[in-house]
Amino acid sequence: MLQSTFSSVETRRSWVVASVALLIMGIAFGAPWITLVALKDIAAEVRGERSIPAFASALMWMGSGVGGILMGRIAERIGIRFTVIFGALMVAIGLALSSLGPTLPLYIGHGLFMGLIGIGGINAPFYVYVSRWFDRRRGSALALISSGAYLAGALWPPIFARLIAYAGWRHAMLYYAAFELVLIVPAAALVLAPPPQQERPLRKHEGGVSKSVLGWPPNLVFALQMAAIFTCCVPMAMPQTHLVAFCSDLGISAAHGAAMLSVLLGAAFFSRQLWGVISDRIGGLYTMLAGSACQAVGMVAFLLTQDEVGLFTVAGLFGARVQRSCAGERADIARIVSGRGGLLADADIAVVQWLGHGDGRLARRTSLRSFRLLRACLRGRACG
Repeated sequence: MLQSTFSSVETRRSWVVASVALLIMGIAFGAPWITLVALKDIAAEVRGERSIPAFASALMWMGSGVGGILMGRIAERIGIRFTVIFGALMVAIGLALSSLGPTLPLYIGHGLFMGLIGIGGINAPFYVYVSRWFDRRRGSALALISSGAYLAGALWPPIFARLIAYAGWRHAMLYYAAFELVLIVPAAALVLAPPPQQERPLRKHEGGVSKSVLGWPPNLVFALQMAAIFTCCVPMAMPQTHLVAFCSDLGISAAHGAAMLSVLLGAAFFSRQLWGVISDRIGGLYTMLAGSACQAVGMVAFLLTQDEVGLFTVAGLFGARVQRSCAGERADIARIVSGRGGLLADADIAVVQWLGHGDGRLARRTSLRSFRLLRACLRGRACG
């Protein structure tokens, strides 16, 4: 066996690095949830226009995607330790600037500081960095760190709901800015050492000829997978982003809405680990197909439900069944387009995925109206 002549780079330290990366991403991705939990409070300061804080959230996600390419290349040159510490500092500045209120400070704080040069310096570079610590269970490792956003969504909304009720959303942003700096900066400085060098056996197809994927050029498959991830993330973003406000519209308290969101994202965190293991066994393609089928079922269930108990149930099922792991897709894509470099592959996928989340936020008004109309039609109330 060729592979037996090469020693694995995976050690106990590999999992320590992945766990710290998960912690950092869970803290960094907590910042934008303040705006989502306080969406109605912020909107109340601009004549109830929820599109303003929703657009700020969209700018953060889109900025983090685009920034992932820029900051990822910087991380390749000077190391990820600097980009993570710098990103944490920018997230803190973005929160402080956003606390000045809508509209312009909120947009700049979210889009530029929290997104482009903040989370952009943490998210996409981490995928490449952690993947270099693994060569046998890479899908499981990337599934773990890609759950950072879901861990943040499961943990922080109930805390933010109480903090905002006690101190207001502006002070909540300032308190969290200090908190994330105190935790992320020391963790990055102490743990994020350069990754080990990997030895790879030369395979038959690597003699200068590009390997086809399913008989198609690798770049075409790469583009098709980006399109698939985009169309996946738009419907996936809607329940996560607007569940708290939607519950408020139905007369359900914001605290219960935040708890519902935590149920959804907590289920997503644990199920993503399972999808990571599945991806290691059956590959990214079949994982995407299975997850997409589950996603369609979950969205139909949301259309048919509006009472509190039903929404809690559907939220848990949506998180458990829909949040399939993108880690297997990232690992497969990195192999497919290895000629372009793993960094660009992961950064490109991050851009498309986060743009999908942003599109879901930008489409709030239209999508919610369509959501309600379609649900009424399906229940026989508003058609004909």
